[in-house]
Amino acid sequence: MGFFSQRKVPYAEIRAFSVHILTASGSFLAFLGVVAAAEGRFVSMFWWLGLALLVDGIDGPIARRLRVSEVLPSWSGVMLDNIIDYVTYVLLPAFALYQSHMIGEPLSFVAAALIVVSSAIYYADSGMKTAENFFSGFPVVWNMVVFSFFVIEPSSAVAMTIVIVSVVLTFAPINFLHPVRVKRLRPLNLTVFAIWCATGFYALLASFEAPKLVEALFVASGIYLYLIGAVLQFLPKLGARAAATRAEF
Repeated sequence: MGFFSQRKVPYAEIRAFSVHILTASGSFLAFLGVVAAAEGRFVSMFWWLGLALLVDGIDGPIARRLRVSEVLPSWSGVMLDNIIDYVTYVLLPAFALYQSHMIGEPLSFVAAALIVVSSAIYYADSGMKTAENFFSGFPVVWNMVVFSFFVIEPSSAVAMTIVIVSVVLTFAPINFLHPVRVKRLRPLNLTVFAIWCATGFYALLASFEAPKLVEALFVASGIYLYLIGAVLQFLPKLGARAAATRAEF
């Protein structure tokens, strides 16, 4: 009868299952984001999305500490996490893009359709990570892309171009950075990622009316994060030399 059997449930299993509940709570936070987006409250939507991403950031370490996969081997935390990630990284941002009509009424629908379909296919790829923990292909972080659109308010042509290019790159053998797990240039990558997060947080606090300097730092750090994986892929010695130098000391 699975987890809910007639036997007395050990405390370890209760703790482990509570981690799955924590992970699943991200879906409810995403639902609140959908409600906010449907009502045109996009600042609130991104706050709910931020909370969902916070849950996504803490549930993994907790699960590993409590050995959830060992205690409850019949419940897949990976599958659950992928479902929540698809909702928060893809479905909700795509809906916000469509609902805001940021790219114009017909193209916003087309862009959202391209995003959800291409991302669903990407999630089925078991080889989405390289040996160095780069993502192979654009890693469908549409939450970051759509959030950037709200911060900088690009023209319809620019926004649609970014969507199309990113969709194409989803299936291209181009590396994209994981700012935490990739070792090459990790201090620089983490610093730039922190700048992007800080300026984005400021813009959200300002209801997307941030000063030009904040927007400039936000855009510059975002471009770096978007391109540095490909740069390191095609110039492999860049960063490798720095890592070798640090290893000598």
